[in-house]
Amino acid sequence: MSLKDKVVIITGAGAGLGLAYAKEIARQGGSVVLNDVDQDALDKAVGEIRENGGRAVAVVAAVGSSETAQQLVDAAVTEFGHLDGLVTNAGILRDKSFLKMSDDDFDAVIAVHLRGTFTCARAAYEHFKSNGVEGRIVCIGSPTGQRGNFGQTNYAAAKAGIVGMVRTWALEMKRAGVCVNAVIPVAATAMTRTVPFFQKAIEAIDSGEEIPEFFRRELGFGTAEDVAGIVAFLCSPDAAGISGQVIGVGGDRLQVWTHPEPVVEEYHSGGWDYATLLGEGKDLIVGNLQSVGEKFPELPTELQPEK
Repeated sequence: MSLKDKVVIITGAGAGLGLAYAKEIARQGGSVVLNDVDQDALDKAVGEIRENGGRAVAVVAAVGSSETAQQLVDAAVTEFGHLDGLVTNAGILRDKSFLKMSDDDFDAVIAVHLRGTFTCARAAYEHFKSNGVEGRIVCIGSPTGQRGNFGQTNYAAAKAGIVGMVRTWALEMKRAGVCVNAVIPVAATAMTRTVPFFQKAIEAIDSGEEIPEFFRRELGFGTAEDVAGIVAFLCSPDAAGISGQVIGVGGDRLQVWTHPEPVVEEYHSGGWDYATLLGEGKDLIVGNLQSVGEKFPELPTELQPEK
């Protein structure tokens, strides 16, 4: 019960990963404020947590605005007396290739993922700082934000931006004793169910069978519950001193992502003008080209998706 007497807000908690986080935090003794736009899903989620002895309330609202962010903080304080943590999980997809992506497609995803994370974290931090709370903020990123993915300009921008904010906030929140981290989940969710590469893993989950070891270990791909442990841990007092980190979790795998670092450095007296770049710089760049996008190992024959 490492989260006993702690109060945590989880956005996008009506189903999927967000609900798994809320359930695990409640299982560890925390009281949870669940947020989503789906009233029915929230009612069911809150009911399940309460049936298992947890304390939970629901706030139906779309994240993004400062008003919603403050509403969530106020709900935690009104219902449970204080606030100790925040998990910014809410998100939507509007996947389209670059030239087909409209302004509305881009703005909608940025508003929920990036602005929603910003406004909720700001409201939570303001409460922490004003009340002397050494709080916890866990922001949810994505492999797409780390490496890019075809058809997800908006989503990649938002998730990369979240990681950038987390690293900045870790500096700004250090003196107040607030820890903020990003989690990069790889799990079976509504967003990954339609990816053919994961078909056999999804089928195993749906039939109540074990996910094949290849997915859990080689790909670090598992269930939402596999990710919930790290989120609860980062919300707890046990995670003191861990801040500004980007942590990947999925299946049997735990990762700590490095901050971007140069892979090579070279110096030229007088700088790198066009002629020098053509004569020396080009070879340096071409010889150290970095990959883009996720690189998956070849699926074993028995795990190939059915056509």
